[in-house]
Amino acid sequence: MRTRNWPTYNYYFLFPYLVWMAVGAVVMAFVPHQTSFEAINNRHSTFLDHLMYWGTSLGEAFVIIPALLLLFVVKANRNWKYFVLALCCNIIPFLLQQGLKSWFDKPRPMSFFDTPGWTIRYLSEWPQLMHRSFPSGHSTGAMSFFCFLSLLLPRIHKKWGLLFWLLAMVVCYSRIYLAAHFFEDVYCGSIVGGFSTMLIYSLLYRYNVRIEPSKN
Repeated sequence: MRTRNWPTYNYYFLFPYLVWMAVGAVVMAFVPHQTSFEAINNRHSTFLDHLMYWGTSLGEAFVIIPALLLLFVVKANRNWKYFVLALCCNIIPFLLQQGLKSWFDKPRPMSFFDTPGWTIRYLSEWPQLMHRSFPSGHSTGAMSFFCFLSLLLPRIHKKWGLLFWLLAMVVCYSRIYLAAHFFEDVYCGSIVGGFSTMLIYSLLYRYNVRIEPSKN
């Protein structure tokens, strides 16, 4: 019997991700730049201040790298195939968004703080970032990481893909809430992260650099 050469995507992650892509495109096309930013940044609470401040760390290397290494101790992942997949699916999107950041070198919301008509909410404990806004590195990292995790899930646990998508979206939302990025930054960052991870995973899977799917 011929071996299947393409992976089975986690539709619990893929479907809401595609909906997000469609909705985000509409927002970018019809909602003004300033309006989409202020709609998130100016709607706040003490609970959200804490949630967004800590939740944004899910898109940072000091969380993603240890998590990927921890998965390496799982018996099914203790092989070079997992290592290659984890490395390529997370490092390549990172390098891509870093290249785009340097190419566009767009200003961040804090650069507009003194611009008439702009209302930016900012707390002193939040990192003060001014440059290289597009695309969002946190959004790229989180979407790559959680998309990769959703692809690793065995069949009986595929529904966790929806939770992974929600966690990635928390990071995207937090970047605007914390006045670090505009909507288009996180939207395009999530495209770079999600689609590049799925493409890389598919190509490596196609050429048999893959993790055997669970039989459960």
